[in-house]
Amino acid sequence: MSEKNNKLNLLPSIAILLVVTTAAILMGLYAYSEVDDTIQGQVDVDEYRVSSKVPGRVLSIRVREGQTVHAGDTLALLEAPDVQAKLSQAEAARDAAAAMQRKATGSARAEQVRAAYEMWQKAKAALTVMEKSYARTKALYDDHVVTAQRLDEITAQRDAAIATERAAKAQYDMAVNGAEQADREAAAAQVERAKGAVSEVSSYVDETVLLALHDGEVTEIFPQEGELVGTGAPIMNVAVMERMWVAFNVREDHLASFPVNGRIQAVIPALGNREVELVVYHQRDLGSFAAWKATKTTGQYDMRTFEVKAAPTKPIEGLRPGMSVLFK
Repeated sequence: MSEKNNKLNLLPSIAILLVVTTAAILMGLYAYSEVDDTIQGQVDVDEYRVSSKVPGRVLSIRVREGQTVHAGDTLALLEAPDVQAKLSQAEAARDAAAAMQRKATGSARAEQVRAAYEMWQKAKAALTVMEKSYARTKALYDDHVVTAQRLDEITAQRDAAIATERAAKAQYDMAVNGAEQADREAAAAQVERAKGAVSEVSSYVDETVLLALHDGEVTEIFPQEGELVGTGAPIMNVAVMERMWVAFNVREDHLASFPVNGRIQAVIPALGNREVELVVYHQRDLGSFAAWKATKTTGQYDMRTFEVKAAPTKPIEGLRPGMSVLFK
């Protein structure tokens, strides 16, 4: 009777042992079986930052966050009185250079030309008189009537008259022809320099009107109206919604599933687990600072992490930056 009771007492122990053994076997099989890994990515988008080359005060912001804008739309206006003052100075310098050019390229006034002509005629008349006096004195000298000193004096007076006539003729020619070519070229160069200064300052004035470069959506606006902003300070970010892509962090033992130019299938939970097709266009090692998996305890190696970028093969309605994308 007691032997029978002992056998009955062993049955629960045997049952427990069988359950434990079965659980251990199942856990071992599960541990060594291949489990599908889900790799999670995130939708990102190309953005460009709107900023100005000149410092100023935010006069007005013409858009709001989330608004769709088109290339050429006015996004914000800046007030820069210093730049306007420099523009006025540059325009005044340009006008002064243009006036100097007109003076250099234009001929003298009619009164100046007439005065120079009269001086030339006077010098010509004086030269004619001196030529006749020289001829008479020379004839008298040849007849031994006057001395050589008198002939020398008349000769010097005649030569002086010739030089005076030539100088008067040159003054008359300069009055008629205007400034020399070198002066004209210098004046023209000054005008071009002044025009360049005006164009430069005008470009700074244009920078006070901030325009959209591409179609997109305003994602962030940094300053408020009335605030001062410095040179190159960001005013807002605009996302180019047509240039969305997905970034995955992929361990290298899964990298073969993401070949460059290869197509993959993924799921977007935010769109009702919609399946989409992506094409891989970029792979990059994230370096030793990135997350990696140590496997040396199993006699293998440390697996590095790569950044993989993939773009949708066609537009996906409702896709937004920040959404998760799952790949198995």
